[in-house]
Amino acid sequence: MEVEMAVDVHQHLWTPAFTDALRRRTAPPRLDGWTLHLDGEPPCEADPRDHDLATRLARNAGLDLALVSLSSPLGVETLPPEEAWPIIDAYHDDALALPAPFGAWAATCLTEADPVRLEADLGRGLAGLQLPATAVGTEEGWRGVAPLLDVLAGRGLPLFVHPGPAGRSQSPGWWPAVVPYVQQMHAAWFAFAAFGRPRHPGLRVCFALLAGLAPLHTERLAARGGGGRGRVDPRVFVETSSYGPRAVDATVRELGVDVVVNGSDQPYATAPDLLPPLGEAARHAVTVTNPNRLLNREEPHP
Repeated sequence: MEVEMAVDVHQHLWTPAFTDALRRRTAPPRLDGWTLHLDGEPPCEADPRDHDLATRLARNAGLDLALVSLSSPLGVETLPPEEAWPIIDAYHDDALALPAPFGAWAATCLTEADPVRLEADLGRGLAGLQLPATAVGTEEGWRGVAPLLDVLAGRGLPLFVHPGPAGRSQSPGWWPAVVPYVQQMHAAWFAFAAFGRPRHPGLRVCFALLAGLAPLHTERLAARGGGGRGRVDPRVFVETSSYGPRAVDATVRELGVDVVVNGSDQPYATAPDLLPPLGEAARHAVTVTNPNRLLNREEPHP
């Protein structure tokens, strides 16, 4: 009898080749040892224990699949191609070499979109494509990435929308995660509904951090002429990172349980404990059934 295993669609793991690529840089984003330098933000000390493979494997015990992704707030995707690709290639090579249960989202350079290169990268076994929310918060943004999304649609693979660079962030240290990231996800959620979905009717999309709770604003959307409640897109998913049972419960009440998927955002957060607030059936849907539907994988059966 096969044991039921869960999926985590959102983790970050800085691997050796990836960190080496950042350390070779002389301008942000760059690493000086384990000190991270980003445009518009004060230097930040990363903890190497957070990116230790053995430690992460122990934390992931019991997972069938843990998808790692490039940290889009670093701003790698919007570097010039000659700067972006060495970092992205290092990330892909290391991520694809990770042992089970790891898988990975593809990353791409957005300053010179290359659908042919994306096709080749996805052919190596990557789960889908991650894009920063800063790139898809407008009609122009969704139009610009359309050739990349056509590649995904052709392969039947999903898109993962993740917060991008915070810009000139303010103190305290929690400000980027609580203000700009949430604003970015709101814009990307509503821009996809207005501009992305009409162009890509069959694309499966997952928005990180419950789309910044954008789904809870449908009453306001309806009041301003944007459509009524109850119109849930079954191919649009939201993942749970950085939120807990109350936010997940509110989202489930708005969207239903079938489009909420488990994500932890390790090492920066942990997956929420959905029991007892949502119950065993909802926990199973969020951690097993829905992530496998998002990824077009067969659900493991007990």
